[in-house]
Amino acid sequence: MSTVSQIRITLDGTERAVAAGTTAGEALSADGRTVIAARVNGQARDLSHVLAEGDVVEPITIDSEEGRAIMRHSTAHVLAQAVQDLFPEAKLGIGPPVENGFYYDFDVAQPFTPEDLKRIEKRMREIVKQGQEFRRRRVSDEEARQELAAEPYKLELIGLKGGASEEESVEVGGAELTIYDNLDPKTGEVRWKDLCRGPHVPSTKAIAAFKLMRSGGAYWRGSEKNPQLQRIYGTAWESKERQDEYLHMLEEAEKRDHRKLGVELDLFSFPPEIGGGLAVWHPKGGITRRVLEEYSRRRHERAGYQFVVTPHISKSTLFEISGHLGWYAEGMYPPMEMEGATYYPKPMNCPFHIMIYKSRGRSYRDLPLRMFELGTVYRFEKSGVLHGLTRARGFTQDDSHIFCTPEQLADELASLLQFVLDLLRDYGLTEFEAELSTRPEKFVGEIEQWEEATEALRHALEKSGLPYKVAEGEGAFYAPKIDVHIKDAIGRRWQLSTLQVDLQMPQRFDLEYQAADGTRRRPYMIHRALFGSVERFFAILLEHYAGALPPWLAPVQVVGIPIADEHVPHLERVVARLREKGIRAEVDASADRMQKKIRNAQKQKIPYMLLAGDDDVSKNAVSFRYRTGEQKNGVPIDEAIEEIVNAVENRIQI
Repeated sequence: MSTVSQIRITLDGTERAVAAGTTAGEALSADGRTVIAARVNGQARDLSHVLAEGDVVEPITIDSEEGRAIMRHSTAHVLAQAVQDLFPEAKLGIGPPVENGFYYDFDVAQPFTPEDLKRIEKRMREIVKQGQEFRRRRVSDEEARQELAAEPYKLELIGLKGGASEEESVEVGGAELTIYDNLDPKTGEVRWKDLCRGPHVPSTKAIAAFKLMRSGGAYWRGSEKNPQLQRIYGTAWESKERQDEYLHMLEEAEKRDHRKLGVELDLFSFPPEIGGGLAVWHPKGGITRRVLEEYSRRRHERAGYQFVVTPHISKSTLFEISGHLGWYAEGMYPPMEMEGATYYPKPMNCPFHIMIYKSRGRSYRDLPLRMFELGTVYRFEKSGVLHGLTRARGFTQDDSHIFCTPEQLADELASLLQFVLDLLRDYGLTEFEAELSTRPEKFVGEIEQWEEATEALRHALEKSGLPYKVAEGEGAFYAPKIDVHIKDAIGRRWQLSTLQVDLQMPQRFDLEYQAADGTRRRPYMIHRALFGSVERFFAILLEHYAGALPPWLAPVQVVGIPIADEHVPHLERVVARLREKGIRAEVDASADRMQKKIRNAQKQKIPYMLLAGDDDVSKNAVSFRYRTGEQKNGVPIDEAIEEIVNAVENRIQI
């Protein structure tokens, strides 16, 4: 019997011969710190993975998205090992990587304290310094159950296999079970083990920077019916410099938190007497919201949209036909029984817009028909996920539904996407990227329709020039979609606008139009939310600008600050002229000293302060002060008014 001494693999696009038994790490000449894993035939593998004939091998670097996820998952293992070293009674839940970090769930008798986290982090650093090695072993169900007999949550996961959630799948990825051992680099002794799909970094020395952030409660498998575990969150990065950048961003994000700014700037609040996730808008917040909405309305009018208004509740029949009662019942408020009928607060606007379409016969000459509504909807989010204006129970969607012929679909989507980008730019957002979500494994409708809709969405993206990535299989079961993401001033990514080609609603409601040849045909329906919700968009803008909204959006645009009481009439005349031109201006005639008035205006982030003393009155001028602290003295009143009006009308940021 002959022994194969060499195999052929593809590396860097080039086919080459290597010795049989060569590992991915050896083929890549990986150092285990920069290149920490390999992609073999498109699948992430450990560097210790032995290659086979015909394998295509690519490096996974620690500074790539995939590499960071692998490193963070490895750090989660180190966290769990450290916890069980210090708290031997702790039972293991799951520990997946997440955006910017990782977490691990534990069943412990008492919640972790800040002092506990310090001890755990210190123990983690000791493990990392040891350079423990990660070793993967295949095991049978029976072997896994024997080895992890003391871990009840792991035993439950073993029974799930292919039924695991996305986060749970980091431990049970399918039919094959594997355990990772953490080995002492000197003796080879197993220091710790965990059920895991992998891959992992070759050793803990690849973990360059990490920090434990906080702990909190989390229900096992996300169900309130299950035990509450203690979750420890951490962050991990490929270098201390990158981690410092991230931690600085978090500090900046805390300063910009819209909930904090909402209180400081007197914009909105969430009275407990009203209920969680239900905001009230104060006068200043209401002004900015009105300006934001009115500008959007004007832009929609110019783009050929028709405005509609629909009620806040509906009979259950509407949501039965639309499918919302079948798909989203858990997220809807409970029904109300009145006069023998069942009513629900609306979770979506789309069925109402469909009823407007159905209110009379439609011809191809009516299409495309673009409906737009600032429609308030209600969804019963769990209290644990509520987060100010960004995750609320009552919110207003800037909802559009466009009905068009199949022939119009591609051009309509391209026009819609350009409209979305242009309007977002008007609010000062400039960095965009998109995601095209395609047909999932489980879907409804005809494949041909899916392909047509997906290609139309792709055409819109290509025409816009917007950078995008394809999220294969991530579309809703009834429709493909485009999600537009923006980056804010401190680099955070927010998902904002959505364009979705709905393949089911027109069929469920039996929508038709009369074609040019007299036949009855089914229109396409496009869902388009530009802001997503007014509340969430307001919160994103507030954080993007750190509360210093552009002058055109600021609730108070100008404040007059007199040096002494006798200068108040001079400033009142200036303010009156500004108000005639639509500028939101006022005079601070309070008893406070001038310097305190300036500090108050800066705290309120008012764009312009107009100061006046004896010299300004005599020269018919003002001292012009910006919220940045810059000041110009002796500015003629006409010139000051012109500058302010120009900044507001042209949406200039200062």
